[in-house]
Amino acid sequence: MGHGVQVQDLPGIGKRYDLDLGQRAGRISVVVRNDGNRDLYVFTGQSGDPTAVVELTEEQARKLGALLGGTFFEG
Repeated sequence: MGHGVQVQDLPGIGKRYDLDLGQRAGRISVVVRNDGNRDLYVFTGQSGDPTAVVELTEEQARKLGALLGGTFFEG
């Protein structure tokens, strides 16, 4: 999927995408569940426990993706 992104199948759950932010910064993991919902995990540094966890519906995830991608504008 690109440099710094790892993909792992989670049987019966969906897929997990890990974005490496560098050793000091940590990583972001997104679990895309088979039911369409997403779980966003933020890891800082080398910690094995997430600093933050956000559960998103499919619609919320699409809106967040549009914001992050710079394609969502409201006048």
